[in-house]
Amino acid sequence: MSGPVRVGAVDCGTNSIRLLVAEGVPGRAGLTDVVREMRIIRLGEGVDATGRISDGAISRARTALRDYVATMASHDVRAVRMVATSATRDAANKVDFFDMTADVLGEHFPGGAAEVITGQTEAELTFAGGVADLDAADGPFVVTDLGGGSTEIVVGELVDGEARLLGARSLDVGCVRITERVLHSDPPSDAEVTRARAVIEQALAEAGDVPVGRAARWVGVAGTFTTLSALAQGLGEYDPERIHGSVIPLERMREVCARLVAAPVAERRALGPMHPGRADVIGGGAIVVQALCDVMAERAGLSELSVSEKDILDGIAMSVLTRLAG
Repeated sequence: MSGPVRVGAVDCGTNSIRLLVAEGVPGRAGLTDVVREMRIIRLGEGVDATGRISDGAISRARTALRDYVATMASHDVRAVRMVATSATRDAANKVDFFDMTADVLGEHFPGGAAEVITGQTEAELTFAGGVADLDAADGPFVVTDLGGGSTEIVVGELVDGEARLLGARSLDVGCVRITERVLHSDPPSDAEVTRARAVIEQALAEAGDVPVGRAARWVGVAGTFTTLSALAQGLGEYDPERIHGSVIPLERMREVCARLVAAPVAERRALGPMHPGRADVIGGGAIVVQALCDVMAERAGLSELSVSEKDILDGIAMSVLTRLAG
């Protein structure tokens, strides 16, 4: 297979389900976006407390996935890979979710089904996607993906176009998980914020073996970071072109995070770049980012954050092309 083909990547996380249809040549570097979509489905709603994915969450995921399959079919996608992360790793009834994905994907892609990936694999795919547009000379890089249920921290470098990991850890703190566990008031009380910070700091301590101090550049990926970048830039609406590759001083990022944490949900929702389904949990995400700013400043001496629109979706799509090449 020597010519360009279209592949599909679906990432179903704790808060959102996302689709990338991309075109590339198997065995060669580089992807061209065809379609990129995101929907808030809150798959992990209540999982931290009940240990189960709710029927409503599975129904929301089914509706979105059916639409994604139709989109992929209309764009002549050759092969698809769907991964599911934190919420499904934790759920007692995850088989119900995976049976659903097999039914929906199998309608057009025989044998297709979501695969639950380990935190390590999630970190590897995130790194591969997050640094895809970066100059190897700017590395090593520390890439962080702050999701709904977990946060990936991975350090690596690019060597002859290939990603080489130096250390990685997936932590069980994310914007949905920390909100459901600790942040019950609107806006959160001082006591809740203090408790959230303690939980986050304890989790970050588990990543002490990740060689963050070797990083020359910090890259934040996924919806919390991209939304914070838009707000830090003062954008009136979400603009991927201005967000991708943006560089935000850590002091400015801390200011934006503090304002979000203190704001009620209605005020957050009224912000132009804010997705309505993210407003109630981004305060928890902002507290995680504040803690990450401290880690990057103290351990790596970094003073700014680079934000990328490319993330695990791009890593997934790249892995599909690699499979086709083999």
